[in-house]
Amino acid sequence: MSNLVVGVPAEIKNTENRVAVQPDGVAELVYHGQQVLVEAGAGLGSRCTDEEYAAAGAVIVAGADEVFERADLIVKVKEPIPAEYHRFRSGQQLFTYLHLAADRELTEFLLERKIDSIAYETVQTSDGKLPLLTPMSEVAGRMSVQAAAHALESTVGGAGILLGGVPGTPAARVTILGGGISGTEAAKMAVGMRAVVRVLDPDPKRLAYLSDVFGGALDLVMPNRANLAAYVAESDVVIGAVLVPGAKAPKLVSREMIASMRPGSVAVDISIDQGGCFETSRPTTHSDPTYVEEGVVHYCVANIPGAVARTSTYALTAATLPYLVRVAGQGILGSAAADPALALGLSTIDGALVNSAVAEAHGLAYRDPAELLAAG
Repeated sequence: MSNLVVGVPAEIKNTENRVAVQPDGVAELVYHGQQVLVEAGAGLGSRCTDEEYAAAGAVIVAGADEVFERADLIVKVKEPIPAEYHRFRSGQQLFTYLHLAADRELTEFLLERKIDSIAYETVQTSDGKLPLLTPMSEVAGRMSVQAAAHALESTVGGAGILLGGVPGTPAARVTILGGGISGTEAAKMAVGMRAVVRVLDPDPKRLAYLSDVFGGALDLVMPNRANLAAYVAESDVVIGAVLVPGAKAPKLVSREMIASMRPGSVAVDISIDQGGCFETSRPTTHSDPTYVEEGVVHYCVANIPGAVARTSTYALTAATLPYLVRVAGQGILGSAAADPALALGLSTIDGALVNSAVAEAHGLAYRDPAELLAAG
Protein backbone atom coordinates (compact mmCIF):
# COMPACT_ATOMS: atom_id res chain seq x y z
CA MET A 1 0.00 0.00 0.00
CA SER A 2 1.37 3.43 -0.89
CA ASN A 3 0.34 7.01 -1.52
CA LEU A 4 -2.25 7.07 1.23
CA VAL A 5 -4.14 10.30 1.59
CA VAL A 6 -3.45 11.56 5.10
CA GLY A 7 -6.14 13.62 6.81
CA VAL A 8 -5.45 16.05 9.67
CA PRO A 9 -8.73 17.35 11.14
CA ALA A 10 -9.01 20.04 13.77
CA GLU A 11 -9.34 18.67 17.30
CA ILE A 12 -12.79 19.32 18.75
CA LYS A 13 -12.41 18.00 22.30
CA ASN A 14 -13.00 20.72 24.89
CA THR A 15 -10.16 23.28 24.77
CA GLU A 16 -7.90 20.91 22.85
CA ASN A 17 -5.57 23.17 20.88
CA ARG A 18 -2.96 20.67 19.75
CA VAL A 19 -2.74 19.43 16.17
CA ALA A 20 -1.54 16.02 15.01
CA VAL A 21 0.99 17.22 12.42
CA GLN A 22 2.84 20.52 12.32
CA PRO A 23 3.96 22.09 9.00
CA ASP A 24 7.45 20.53 8.99
CA GLY A 25 5.79 17.13 9.39
CA VAL A 26 3.59 17.81 6.38
CA ALA A 27 6.68 18.63 4.33
CA GLU A 28 8.22 15.29 5.34
CA LEU A 29 5.09 13.34 4.42
CA VAL A 30 4.85 15.12 1.06
CA TYR A 31 8.52 14.31 0.39
CA HIS A 32 7.67 10.63 0.91
CA GLY A 33 4.84 10.81 -1.63
CA GLN A 34 1.80 11.32 0.57
CA GLN A 35 -0.97 13.78 -0.08
CA VAL A 36 -1.88 15.58 3.15
CA LEU A 37 -5.23 17.22 3.75
CA VAL A 38 -5.36 19.71 6.62
CA GLU A 39 -8.61 21.18 7.85
CA ALA A 40 -8.57 24.97 7.66
CA GLY A 41 -7.60 26.40 11.04
CA ALA A 42 -6.54 23.04 12.47
CA GLY A 43 -3.19 24.39 13.63
CA LEU A 44 -4.23 27.81 14.89
CA GLY A 45 -4.40 26.72 18.53
CA SER A 46 -0.73 25.74 18.25
CA ARG A 47 0.10 28.92 16.31
CA CYS A 48 0.54 27.04 13.02
CA THR A 49 -1.15 28.92 10.16
CA ASP A 50 -2.87 27.61 7.07
CA GLU A 51 -0.29 29.50 5.02
CA GLU A 52 2.53 27.55 6.68
CA TYR A 53 0.76 24.27 5.96
CA ALA A 54 0.14 25.22 2.34
CA ALA A 55 3.79 26.23 1.91
CA ALA A 56 4.79 22.81 3.26
CA GLY A 57 2.67 21.12 0.61
CA ALA A 58 -0.64 20.47 2.39
CA VAL A 59 -4.00 20.78 0.72
CA ILE A 60 -6.14 23.03 2.92
CA VAL A 61 -9.78 21.92 2.97
CA ALA A 62 -12.72 23.84 4.34
CA GLY A 63 -14.08 21.44 6.94
CA ALA A 64 -13.73 18.16 8.80
CA ASP A 65 -16.35 16.40 6.66
CA GLU A 66 -14.15 16.78 3.58
CA VAL A 67 -11.03 15.64 5.44
CA PHE A 68 -12.73 12.43 6.55
CA GLU A 69 -14.40 11.87 3.19
CA ARG A 70 -11.16 12.10 1.19
CA ALA A 71 -8.55 10.71 3.58
CA ASP A 72 -7.49 7.07 3.88
CA LEU A 73 -5.61 7.62 7.15
CA ILE A 74 -6.91 9.96 9.84
CA VAL A 75 -4.22 11.35 12.15
CA LYS A 76 -5.35 12.98 15.38
CA VAL A 77 -4.08 13.91 18.81
CA LYS A 78 -7.02 12.88 20.97
CA GLU A 79 -9.37 9.97 20.63
CA PRO A 80 -12.48 10.47 18.47
CA ILE A 81 -15.49 11.71 20.41
CA PRO A 82 -19.12 10.85 19.56
CA ALA A 83 -19.60 14.08 17.59
CA GLU A 84 -16.99 12.77 15.12
CA TYR A 85 -18.17 9.18 14.79
CA HIS A 86 -20.47 9.83 11.83
CA ARG A 87 -17.54 11.11 9.77
CA PHE A 88 -15.65 7.80 9.77
CA ARG A 89 -16.30 5.40 6.94
CA SER A 90 -15.93 1.65 7.16
CA GLY A 91 -12.37 0.46 6.72
CA GLN A 92 -10.76 3.83 7.37
CA GLN A 93 -7.46 3.91 9.27
CA LEU A 94 -6.72 5.85 12.46
CA PHE A 95 -3.48 6.84 14.21
CA THR A 96 -3.94 8.74 17.48
CA TYR A 97 -4.12 8.47 21.26
CA LEU A 98 -7.03 6.13 22.02
CA HIS A 99 -7.03 5.08 25.72
CA LEU A 100 -9.63 2.44 24.88
CA ALA A 101 -9.48 0.66 28.24
CA ALA A 102 -11.34 3.62 29.72
CA ASP A 103 -13.81 4.02 26.83
CA ARG A 104 -16.04 1.09 25.93
CA GLU A 105 -18.25 3.20 23.64
CA LEU A 106 -15.32 4.19 21.44
CA THR A 107 -13.99 0.63 21.46
CA GLU A 108 -17.32 -0.72 20.23
CA PHE A 109 -17.58 2.01 17.60
CA LEU A 110 -14.15 1.22 16.13
CA LEU A 111 -15.08 -2.46 16.01
CA GLU A 112 -18.49 -1.85 14.46
CA ARG A 113 -17.08 0.54 11.84
CA LYS A 114 -14.14 -1.80 11.15
CA ILE A 115 -11.54 0.88 11.68
CA ASP A 116 -7.91 -0.26 11.61
CA SER A 117 -6.23 1.65 14.44
CA ILE A 118 -2.91 2.13 16.19
CA ALA A 119 -2.85 3.87 19.57
CA TYR A 120 0.08 6.18 20.22
CA GLU A 121 0.16 5.23 23.88
CA THR A 122 0.82 1.52 23.32
CA VAL A 123 3.50 1.75 20.62
CA GLN A 124 6.41 0.14 22.46
CA THR A 125 10.05 -0.43 21.55
CA SER A 126 12.04 -3.56 22.38
CA ASP A 127 13.51 -1.92 25.49
CA GLY A 128 10.04 -1.36 26.92
CA LYS A 129 9.88 2.37 26.22
CA LEU A 130 6.71 4.11 25.00
CA PRO A 131 8.13 6.67 22.56
CA LEU A 132 4.86 8.30 21.54
CA LEU A 133 3.54 8.59 25.09
CA THR A 134 6.77 9.89 26.61
CA PRO A 135 6.67 13.51 25.38
CA MET A 136 3.11 14.07 26.58
CA SER A 137 3.86 12.29 29.85
CA GLU A 138 6.71 14.74 30.34
CA VAL A 139 4.44 17.71 29.70
CA ALA A 140 1.64 16.32 31.89
CA GLY A 141 4.04 15.62 34.75
CA ARG A 142 5.40 19.14 34.73
CA MET A 143 1.99 20.71 34.26
CA SER A 144 0.53 18.68 37.14
CA VAL A 145 2.65 20.58 39.65
CA GLN A 146 1.73 23.95 38.14
CA ALA A 147 -1.92 22.93 38.39
CA ALA A 148 -1.49 21.75 41.99
CA ALA A 149 0.24 24.97 43.01
CA HIS A 150 -2.64 26.99 41.59
CA ALA A 151 -5.29 24.73 43.11
CA LEU A 152 -3.77 25.28 46.56
CA GLU A 153 -4.53 28.98 46.33
CA SER A 154 -7.32 30.35 48.52
CA THR A 155 -9.00 32.11 45.59
CA VAL A 156 -9.88 28.78 43.96
CA GLY A 157 -10.88 26.94 47.12
CA GLY A 158 -7.50 25.57 48.12
CA ALA A 159 -5.91 25.57 51.54
CA GLY A 160 -4.06 28.81 50.86
CA ILE A 161 -0.60 27.25 50.88
CA LEU A 162 2.35 28.36 48.76
CA LEU A 163 3.83 25.16 47.37
CA GLY A 164 7.39 25.99 48.36
CA GLY A 165 6.55 28.13 51.38
CA VAL A 166 8.85 31.00 52.39
CA PRO A 167 11.48 31.20 55.14
CA GLY A 168 9.72 30.73 58.43
CA THR A 169 6.79 28.71 57.04
CA PRO A 170 6.56 25.03 56.06
CA ALA A 171 6.53 24.05 52.40
CA ALA A 172 3.70 21.91 51.04
CA ARG A 173 4.10 18.15 51.23
CA VAL A 174 3.70 16.54 47.82
CA THR A 175 3.21 12.79 47.38
CA ILE A 176 3.61 11.39 43.86
CA LEU A 177 2.24 7.94 43.08
CA GLY A 178 4.41 6.42 40.39
CA GLY A 179 8.02 7.09 39.49
CA GLY A 180 7.71 6.74 35.72
CA ILE A 181 8.05 9.54 33.18
CA SER A 182 5.16 11.68 34.46
CA GLY A 183 6.03 11.08 38.10
CA THR A 184 9.69 11.92 37.54
CA GLU A 185 8.87 15.15 35.74
CA ALA A 186 6.38 16.08 38.46
CA ALA A 187 9.09 15.46 41.05
CA LYS A 188 11.52 17.70 39.17
CA MET A 189 9.03 20.55 39.18
CA ALA A 190 7.95 20.07 42.79
CA VAL A 191 11.54 19.93 44.04
CA GLY A 192 12.37 22.96 41.92
CA MET A 193 9.51 24.86 43.60
CA ARG A 194 10.93 23.79 46.99
CA ALA A 195 8.12 21.55 48.12
CA VAL A 196 8.75 18.54 50.35
CA VAL A 197 8.45 15.65 47.88
CA ARG A 198 7.85 11.92 48.30
CA VAL A 199 7.61 9.43 45.43
CA LEU A 200 6.01 6.01 45.86
CA ASP A 201 6.82 3.26 43.36
CA PRO A 202 6.80 -0.54 43.74
CA ASP A 203 9.90 -1.03 41.57
CA PRO A 204 13.10 -0.93 43.65
CA LYS A 205 15.20 -0.41 40.52
CA ARG A 206 13.19 2.70 39.65
CA LEU A 207 13.58 4.02 43.18
CA ALA A 208 17.34 3.44 42.98
CA TYR A 209 17.42 5.34 39.69
CA LEU A 210 15.48 8.25 41.19
CA SER A 211 17.80 8.26 44.17
CA ASP A 212 20.77 8.68 41.84
CA VAL A 213 19.09 11.34 39.71
CA PHE A 214 17.78 13.45 42.59
CA GLY A 215 20.70 12.98 44.94
CA GLY A 216 18.65 12.58 48.09
CA ALA A 217 16.22 15.43 47.36
CA LEU A 218 13.28 13.01 47.40
CA ASP A 219 11.77 10.70 49.99
CA LEU A 220 11.53 7.41 48.07
CA VAL A 221 9.17 4.71 49.32
CA MET A 222 8.04 1.21 48.39
CA PRO A 223 4.27 1.50 48.88
CA ASN A 224 1.90 -0.81 50.70
CA ARG A 225 -1.71 -0.26 51.68
CA ALA A 226 -0.91 0.99 55.17
CA ASN A 227 1.86 3.43 54.35
CA LEU A 228 0.00 4.70 51.27
CA ALA A 229 -2.97 5.66 53.45
CA ALA A 230 -0.71 7.39 55.97
CA TYR A 231 1.20 9.35 53.33
CA VAL A 232 -1.97 10.49 51.56
CA ALA A 233 -3.46 11.68 54.85
CA GLU A 234 -0.51 13.93 55.65
CA SER A 235 -0.07 15.34 52.14
CA ASP A 236 -1.07 18.76 50.91
CA VAL A 237 -0.89 17.50 47.32
CA VAL A 238 -1.22 13.97 45.94
CA ILE A 239 -0.37 13.44 42.28
CA GLY A 240 -1.47 10.20 40.62
CA ALA A 241 1.01 9.24 37.90
CA VAL A 242 0.23 5.55 37.53
CA LEU A 243 0.49 3.82 34.17
CA VAL A 244 -0.21 0.25 33.09
CA PRO A 245 0.34 0.44 29.30
CA GLY A 246 -2.94 0.04 27.46
CA ALA A 247 -4.86 -1.00 30.58
CA LYS A 248 -7.20 0.78 32.92
CA ALA A 249 -5.42 2.54 35.78
CA PRO A 250 -5.74 0.77 39.17
CA LYS A 251 -7.70 2.63 41.86
CA LEU A 252 -4.91 3.07 44.36
CA VAL A 253 -6.42 5.85 46.47
CA SER A 254 -9.80 5.16 48.08
CA ARG A 255 -12.48 7.68 48.95
CA GLU A 256 -11.61 7.16 52.61
CA MET A 257 -7.99 8.12 51.93
CA ILE A 258 -9.06 11.28 50.13
CA ALA A 259 -11.42 12.14 52.99
CA SER A 260 -8.50 11.82 55.43
CA MET A 261 -6.68 14.75 53.81
CA ARG A 262 -7.00 18.23 55.25
CA PRO A 263 -9.71 20.41 53.68
CA GLY A 264 -8.32 22.42 50.80
CA SER A 265 -5.68 19.83 49.93
CA VAL A 266 -5.26 18.94 46.26
CA ALA A 267 -5.47 15.71 44.26
CA VAL A 268 -4.16 15.76 40.67
CA ASP A 269 -4.91 12.64 38.62
CA ILE A 270 -2.65 12.44 35.58
CA SER A 271 -3.96 8.89 35.02
CA ILE A 272 -7.49 10.12 34.27
CA ASP A 273 -7.12 9.30 30.54
CA GLN A 274 -6.95 5.66 31.61
CA GLY A 275 -9.82 5.91 34.09
CA GLY A 276 -7.96 7.56 36.97
CA CYS A 277 -6.19 6.13 40.01
CA PHE A 278 -8.29 7.88 42.69
CA GLU A 279 -11.70 6.51 43.57
CA THR A 280 -13.03 10.08 43.62
CA SER A 281 -11.70 11.02 40.17
CA ARG A 282 -13.85 12.00 37.22
CA PRO A 283 -12.68 13.68 34.01
CA THR A 284 -12.63 17.48 33.88
CA THR A 285 -11.73 20.00 31.18
CA HIS A 286 -9.49 23.04 30.91
CA SER A 287 -12.58 25.25 30.89
CA ASP A 288 -13.80 23.70 34.18
CA PRO A 289 -10.71 21.96 35.58
CA THR A 290 -11.47 21.35 39.24
CA TYR A 291 -14.15 20.14 41.62
CA VAL A 292 -14.24 19.50 45.35
CA GLU A 293 -14.89 16.02 46.69
CA GLU A 294 -14.52 15.07 50.37
CA GLY A 295 -13.17 18.58 50.95
CA VAL A 296 -10.26 18.04 48.54
CA VAL A 297 -9.76 20.02 45.33
CA HIS A 298 -9.51 17.57 42.41
CA TYR A 299 -7.78 18.43 39.13
CA CYS A 300 -8.55 15.67 36.62
CA VAL A 301 -8.18 17.27 33.19
CA ALA A 302 -8.07 14.53 30.59
CA ASN A 303 -5.82 16.40 28.14
CA ILE A 304 -3.41 18.30 30.38
CA PRO A 305 -0.84 18.98 27.61
CA GLY A 306 -3.49 20.81 25.59
CA ALA A 307 -3.00 23.83 27.86
CA VAL A 308 0.45 24.40 26.36
CA ALA A 309 -0.54 23.51 22.84
CA ARG A 310 2.46 24.76 20.90
CA THR A 311 5.02 23.09 23.14
CA SER A 312 2.94 19.90 23.19
CA THR A 313 2.34 19.85 19.44
CA TYR A 314 6.01 20.22 18.60
CA ALA A 315 7.05 17.65 21.21
CA LEU A 316 4.40 15.17 20.08
CA THR A 317 4.90 15.55 16.34
CA ALA A 318 8.68 15.21 16.66
CA ALA A 319 8.10 11.82 18.29
CA THR A 320 5.26 10.61 16.03
CA LEU A 321 6.60 11.73 12.65
CA PRO A 322 9.03 8.84 11.97
CA TYR A 323 6.25 6.38 12.78
CA LEU A 324 3.66 8.36 10.83
CA VAL A 325 5.85 8.26 7.73
CA ARG A 326 5.86 4.46 7.95
CA VAL A 327 2.14 4.19 8.65
CA ALA A 328 1.27 6.57 5.83
CA GLY A 329 3.57 4.74 3.43
CA GLN A 330 2.53 1.17 4.25
CA GLY A 331 -0.85 1.51 5.93
CA ILE A 332 -1.73 0.34 9.45
CA LEU A 333 -1.33 -3.36 8.65
CA GLY A 334 1.79 -3.10 6.51
CA SER A 335 3.64 -0.86 8.93
CA ALA A 336 2.68 -3.01 11.92
CA ALA A 337 3.84 -6.14 10.11
CA ALA A 338 7.20 -4.48 9.42
CA ASP A 339 7.75 -2.80 12.80
CA PRO A 340 7.26 -4.66 16.10
CA ALA A 341 6.87 -1.36 17.97
CA LEU A 342 3.89 -0.40 15.82
CA ALA A 343 2.50 -3.94 16.09
CA LEU A 344 2.30 -3.46 19.86
CA GLY A 345 0.30 -0.30 19.22
CA LEU A 346 -2.43 -2.09 17.28
CA SER A 347 -5.88 -1.72 18.83
CA THR A 348 -8.46 -2.79 16.25
CA ILE A 349 -8.20 -4.54 12.88
CA ASP A 350 -11.20 -5.04 10.58
CA GLY A 351 -13.69 -5.41 13.41
CA ALA A 352 -11.39 -7.42 15.72
CA LEU A 353 -10.05 -6.19 19.06
CA VAL A 354 -6.32 -6.94 19.13
CA ASN A 355 -5.23 -5.35 22.41
CA SER A 356 -5.52 -7.85 25.25
CA ALA A 357 -5.60 -5.23 28.04
CA VAL A 358 -8.54 -3.45 26.39
CA ALA A 359 -10.34 -6.75 25.83
CA GLU A 360 -9.89 -7.62 29.49
CA ALA A 361 -11.06 -4.19 30.65
CA HIS A 362 -14.35 -4.51 28.76
CA GLY A 363 -14.89 -8.27 28.76
CA LEU A 364 -14.72 -8.38 24.96
CA ALA A 365 -13.29 -11.02 22.66
CA TYR A 366 -9.59 -10.73 21.87
CA ARG A 367 -7.81 -11.73 18.65
CA ASP A 368 -4.08 -12.22 18.35
CA PRO A 369 -2.88 -9.52 15.93
CA ALA A 370 -0.10 -11.77 14.66
CA GLU A 371 -2.71 -14.08 13.11
CA LEU A 372 -4.45 -11.20 11.36
CA LEU A 373 -1.20 -9.66 10.14
CA ALA A 374 -0.08 -13.00 8.76
CA ALA A 375 -3.40 -13.45 6.99
CA GLY A 376 -3.44 -9.91 5.64
